Amino acid sequence: MNILPLPLGPALVAAATRRAGHEVILLNLMFEGDTKSAIHDWIAEFRPDVIGISARNVDDQNMVDPMFLLSPVREVVATCRSRCDAPIVLGGAGYSIFPESALRYLGADMGIQGEGETIFPVLLDRLAKGAPVWGLPGLYLPGQPPPDRTFAWNLDDLPLPEPKLWIPTVSGSRELWIPVQSRRGCPLDCNFCSTSAIEGWPIRRHSAETITAWLEQLVSSGFTHFNFVDNTFNLPPYYAKELCRRILERGLEVNLWCIVYPKWIDSELVHLMAQVGCREISLGFESGSEAMLRNINKRFKPEEVRTVSRMFADAGILRRGFLLLGGPGETRESVEESLAFSDSLNLDALKITVGLRIYPETPLAATALAEGVIQPDDDLLWPRFYLAAQLAEWLPERVASYKSSRSWVT
Repeated sequence: MNILPLPLGPALVAAATRRAGHEVILLNLMFEGDTKSAIHDWIAEFRPDVIGISARNVDDQNMVDPMFLLSPVREVVATCRSRCDAPIVLGGAGYSIFPESALRYLGADMGIQGEGETIFPVLLDRLAKGAPVWGLPGLYLPGQPPPDRTFAWNLDDLPLPEPKLWIPTVSGSRELWIPVQSRRGCPLDCNFCSTSAIEGWPIRRHSAETITAWLEQLVSSGFTHFNFVDNTFNLPPYYAKELCRRILERGLEVNLWCIVYPKWIDSELVHLMAQVGCREISLGFESGSEAMLRNINKRFKPEEVRTVSRMFADAGILRRGFLLLGGPGETRESVEESLAFSDSLNLDALKITVGLRIYPETPLAATALAEGVIQPDDDLLWPRFYLAAQLAEWLPERVASYKSSRSWVT
């Protein structure tokens, strides 16, 4: 399933900024053929006092031929600079992982790590008054020490955007998959994951009623396909069940896609997910080797993955699996174990990634540093990967051979 990543993050910030009394226009460059002309026209018409730019991704996490995705963002910043002198503020998930180095590379005036909904409106008020902005939580300024961060503990305090603010009215837009985020944060601490840098560890939630009311608004606007971008749809389980029940109570006819962690799932939850229209799940089990699961700090065992996978298959829900090969402690034996395990699941699709992207302040980064894969002064904004040294030549060829005889594997 190819899902176009609509700009939910900027839309959330725009909605909060409007609620605070500011005039906001959101320019979605995803559907603009000539981005420079679109920016020129937008600036000429709107004459912004401040420009916010969201960087969702830094690279494509492809070790063989990595694509660095911030170069076009840098061009956007330069184009805005050439047309007006409004302060430029960065944000977005990609920016939040690398707040200092991304700010330096992109050449903006400042950047907000984490939730822009709370800080951006305050920043605008201070800029309008000519008041100092240094010291705002999460606000990075060139050459200044890192700021403290705060989180919105009750997400219902933050507004959700209306469809017309951020969903494009292009041909076929009714078939777009609309991103939905009901929760933020993840306490699971997988050793390679950057989520804590973006959203923190504690899980924070919108109420199930708030999310279902928003879904109803989107359905009334003609949309029926929703991908839940929560890190783990089934955590906590009671919330996932309540959300499903609320959707059923409102009688919403929708198609859902979500990410599940293969643990803490029972037949009741699977049945509810099928009832509300869940058509496909992403099953991020990453490995079929119990030793490797321990190495990357996964909290489940292969047999739990097998049980969960079978439950969803029996409910008629498609399963897209993910393997992440080459991490610390990986051997030829553990790779073969993972490939055989994946075959045994009879998945509908499988994505295999060779090599782990190294993100700052993760256990994987500490391992890579200890093994000399990276150096203390390396700027990890530029894609760096961990691949067990003894597998460097063998693993890519083995995975290519495995894929060649399986059409459902990419």
